[in-house]
Amino acid sequence: MVVIGIYCRKHTSGISNFVLGGRSVGPWLTAFAYGTSYFSAVVFIGYAGQFGWKYGIAATWAGIGNAIIGSLLVWVVLGRRTRIMTQHFDSTTMPQFFGQRFQSPSLKIGASVIIFIFLIPYTASLFNGLSRLFGMAFNIDYTVCILLMGVLTGIYVIAGGYMATAINDFVQGCIMLVGICAVVGAVLSLQGGFSEALHSLAAVSDPTTPNGDVPGIFASFFGPDPVSLLGVVILTSLGTWGLPQMVQKFYAIRSEDAIHKGTVISTLFAAVVAGGCYFMGGFGRLFSDKVDVAAEGYDAIVPTMLSELPEILIAVVVVLVLSASMSTLSSLVMASSSTITLDLLKGNVVKKMNDFQAVFIIRCFIVVFVIISMVIAIIQYKFSISFIAQLMGVSWGALAGAFLAPFLYGLYWKKATKAACWVSFLFGVGVMTLNLISSTTGLFPFPALLQSSINCGAFVMLAGLVIVPVVSLFTRKPDAAMVDEAFACYEKKAPVAQKTSLSD
Repeated sequence: MVVIGIYCRKHTSGISNFVLGGRSVGPWLTAFAYGTSYFSAVVFIGYAGQFGWKYGIAATWAGIGNAIIGSLLVWVVLGRRTRIMTQHFDSTTMPQFFGQRFQSPSLKIGASVIIFIFLIPYTASLFNGLSRLFGMAFNIDYTVCILLMGVLTGIYVIAGGYMATAINDFVQGCIMLVGICAVVGAVLSLQGGFSEALHSLAAVSDPTTPNGDVPGIFASFFGPDPVSLLGVVILTSLGTWGLPQMVQKFYAIRSEDAIHKGTVISTLFAAVVAGGCYFMGGFGRLFSDKVDVAAEGYDAIVPTMLSELPEILIAVVVVLVLSASMSTLSSLVMASSSTITLDLLKGNVVKKMNDFQAVFIIRCFIVVFVIISMVIAIIQYKFSISFIAQLMGVSWGALAGAFLAPFLYGLYWKKATKAACWVSFLFGVGVMTLNLISSTTGLFPFPALLQSSINCGAFVMLAGLVIVPVVSLFTRKPDAAMVDEAFACYEKKAPVAQKTSLSD
């Protein structure tokens, strides 16, 4: 990883090269960068264990949703239009897109502040779950793991920028693909194979959960709680449509032909990795005699499942989860540092900032954000501060709830307005913040269905899709000439980009 970072230094001159790889990244690198940014230790250790325990084998629907909604549809719906319109506006970040599409510098600043506030705890959450895995595999302090992961990631991102991140994501993605297949097969073999494991799961019951005492419920098609499972599918799948570090991948891809190829690659990657994670987690209750979920939490389930594997497979798991987490961490710190530099500081705090200065400041903020995320993770681990863990939980919902609808309508609907964007920003962030306060203090009681940050996040995303068009109907429309010119770019034939051996 460090060697790749140093090798890519020659491709980091200028903002576009450092932040977007010169907009010349090929389909394989882009698809793997998208997939590895999507799935981290949060999915493999946290979500797979938690949702597999709650919904049984039906948790696999979350992986299917991630592949179809979170990968296939997002590439089809957003890929081409995002690439073309961001090039038209020459925007390198999501806040820049909002500011130029809706002719509002304040909108750009507001979006950058939201990203800064909520990506930090999201970044720290990547370390969650790793402590259990390393406790199972090694007798070392978890703090050492955090420091090692943060330092290595910081080195190659600072040195090589987006291109180094994309190439490393490809390497790490290959590890994830091989690892998840090997681990799922090994876990099932411990239970006598798929048929025997499914038969054993059908015999499990849990009267403490909704419908948990129904015979065979944890081995059924939709599981014990289909409504809550739907919330998980929506949040973890639809959320990618509004996350800045995810859609930014479409800014950097080389051509429209590369988008078509990347769509297939990304979908298959998600089907294997996410489908495999949730499918494996669905058998977590077969290990209930070895783990006390009430005392140890959901993060203990997957490490317990893996603890009986051969040592070589445990090594594969460690590298798999580290790869997943480091690739996501690199994407997040790149998004955070670039937006705080280009959208908040440039032109506001620093009136005149050339490309050399901007790249230097971005590199400095990468260091700052990596350090902050490590400190938060260590504090949360050492002192088990529940507020931090809950703040991490609302980050995804707040970001996607604020940005999904404005970004989607901004690409497809000429009449979307600046005021509608602001309402979506405030509603998404406001509701998720109130949800956090409600869960920690008991104030602002939420309906039972929305008390979970998962369900609440899904709600604000769907609500935004209604809020933006309704508010746009009653507020001042954007400049018609500017919008017509922006949308006309979709009809122009894009030039064929030159291929380079590095991006291929």
